Amino acid sequence: METHEILDRLELLYPKSSFLSDLRKAVVSEDQYALFRIIQGKKDTAIIEALRKLKNNDVFDKDCISRGQIQSKLWLIKELQKIDYDLGVVFLCAGWYCTLATMLFESKIKVDKIRSFDIDESCINIAETFNKPWVIDNWKFKAIKQDIMDINYDTHVWQSWSNKNNTMSKPITDSPDTIINTSCEHIHNFDKWYEKIPNGKLVILQINDFFELEEHVNCVKDLKEFENISPFSTLLYEGELQLEKYKRFMRIGVK
Repeated sequence: METHEILDRLELLYPKSSFLSDLRKAVVSEDQYALFRIIQGKKDTAIIEALRKLKNNDVFDKDCISRGQIQSKLWLIKELQKIDYDLGVVFLCAGWYCTLATMLFESKIKVDKIRSFDIDESCINIAETFNKPWVIDNWKFKAIKQDIMDINYDTHVWQSWSNKNNTMSKPITDSPDTIINTSCEHIHNFDKWYEKIPNGKLVILQINDFFELEEHVNCVKDLKEFENISPFSTLLYEGELQLEKYKRFMRIGVK
């Protein structure tokens, strides 16, 4: 990734940073590690350190910090802060690299702990790289390889595999207060997944109308269609965000 691209994406996260604006004008070196060190010294965020560590990781998909991905997550953070809701224990479904978890922890939003579930094993170490401060803080964050169709959204028992000593953790039980899925367009049998969520849970969902991608198996054409497949007993927020190639829709409420 080129230096100017990194600056583009950091400025989305920190749009009022005069330091980044000045840095863009001043940078002439191709030493991206030096750039990371400079920014790290000015802004305390786990994202910068994670990007530095993952720079040469062949598995890492840099699309996780694309303009659309960042804008979508910033939108979620912004609207949640307005609602001022205590998220408690969060189950992040199809969590991918969990940059959203990092942003939640670094925001003023109240979060007890976050469990991220993804069926792709390659996501686990990368997600925990982005969220290392909270992994080592008594597992306030943990990424787990698991199909979100196999989760008990009332009280779930899970185990994590340790790469260091090749053993499984002791069974851990969590009862989520909040269910987040920002990848609803990727979910086969979405209706069956949504049925698994008990009434009374806070639910945060995002989906898009980008039908052109083959892996997008559950797109919707508008917000009304999204409402129909994800009914709430109490609606706290719904809206749409126009991005470069598609619209993203978001709903926040109590099921």
